[in-house]
Amino acid sequence: VYECVLTVTLTAKVGDKTLFLVEASQAGIFTIRGVPPEQMQPVIAINCPTVLFPYIRETLADAVTRAGFPPVHLAPISFEALYQQQLAQQQQPATTAVN
Repeated sequence: VYECVLTVTLTAKVGDKTLFLVEASQAGIFTIRGVPPEQMQPVIAINCPTVLFPYIRETLADAVTRAGFPPVHLAPISFEALYQQQLAQQQQPATTAVN
C-alpha cells in the first residue's frame, strides 16, 4: 500500500502583480501488487500521479471559477516525461563529478 500526493501551485500574474495564487494537493492510496521492486519507483512516480491529475485539475478549475476569475483548464501533463527528466538530472551530476 502506497500513498501518493500530487501538489499543484497555480499562479496568475498581470505584469509584475499576482492576480491570484491557488495551491491544491490531491492524495491517493494505491495498492500495488505483482510489480517487481526494481519497477516500483516508476509506477509510483508515473502511474499514481496520472490517476490523481484529473481530480486536482478539476479542483483548481472549480476554486478559480468560484473566486470569480475566468476558468483555468490545465493542459495534460506527461508524468512519464517528467520522471525521465528527473532521472536525467540525477545522473548528470554523477557524470560531471566523474569527469
